[in-house]
Amino acid sequence: MNDMSVTMRRLERLRERMRQRGLPAMFVTHPANRRYLTGFTGTSGFVLITEQRAVLLTDFRYMTQAAEQAPGYEIVQHGQKVTDSVRPILEDGRIRSIGFEQDHVTYGTYASYAKELAGMELVPVEGLVEELRMIKDETELAIMREAARIADEAFSHILTVTRPGVTERELALELEMFMRRKGAASSSFDTIVASGERSALPHGVASDKVIGAGELVTFDFGAYYRGYCSDLTRTVMVGKPADRHREIYDIVLEAQLNALERIRPGMTGSEADALTRDVIKRYGYSDYFGHGTGHGLGMEIHEAPRLSLASSTVLQPGMTVTVEPGIYLPGFGGVRIEDDVVITETGAERLTFSAKEFIVLD
Repeated sequence: MNDMSVTMRRLERLRERMRQRGLPAMFVTHPANRRYLTGFTGTSGFVLITEQRAVLLTDFRYMTQAAEQAPGYEIVQHGQKVTDSVRPILEDGRIRSIGFEQDHVTYGTYASYAKELAGMELVPVEGLVEELRMIKDETELAIMREAARIADEAFSHILTVTRPGVTERELALELEMFMRRKGAASSSFDTIVASGERSALPHGVASDKVIGAGELVTFDFGAYYRGYCSDLTRTVMVGKPADRHREIYDIVLEAQLNALERIRPGMTGSEADALTRDVIKRYGYSDYFGHGTGHGLGMEIHEAPRLSLASSTVLQPGMTVTVEPGIYLPGFGGVRIEDDVVITETGAERLTFSAKEFIVLD
């Protein structure tokens, strides 16, 4: 992305938040936040924002790329220490304090900044850019719809090769290769393929286990496409299901559909979480649903807001979240069903559309 109008709008929204907090300068180091503000996709760089200047500091490897990808930003080749280039900019603007991203700076790095920027006040700041990123613009949503479409296609494909005798790892590799062939840069996270008793592990990353007949198989995967993530989970049956397989599948599906139908702006994350949790509780399985209903999704696979018992964040139009209830029975297996949605003015719009009926593969 190098649409100057998009990045300049984001920059102005950040400056407005800086003014509200009395911050004359902000130093952005987190890679996702750097890319969001500038459009720069290189692996090394820093962003320094003041009221008058917007500077992208990087090393000699990226000077040409940065100039192409970040129009509207001053591109500065920083010295051996980035602070050697930051200090003159602050002094030139007579700036005596600078915000830094407290959640993305190690104590060691902070100690270096304090020494190298002696005389400047270092102000810890939480979530300044992340708050902007919570509300997706149409540019972002278009990319996320495509990332979701790739994941949907990958699920259709994996059904054609899932059978007894293949390993979880082989299926995970097949998903990742398919998504890359369709344009994804990579998978959004380590692909989860969990079968049989392992499907009771919410984060059962693919192993060498062989898929057997009479087993549930949970696929949880996503496409990382043009800087954004999708996140899709479906659970299928390989071979003849037992009654309990169908029972827990139907409950999870009812919970998930209830949330998709009723989630809307103005709710808190905890109120949205209750839309799935209350259904599962009604059937007596609340002890077997131990994670939140969902999480924010965008440039990172887990970002704000959270749909969980403790979340007081109020949902707003433009937020993109997952809806992923599950039931996990140790020694038996588990079911999780997940879609990506964007909160709208009246409810939610699905981004993922894979089939959700109870699929039984022979």
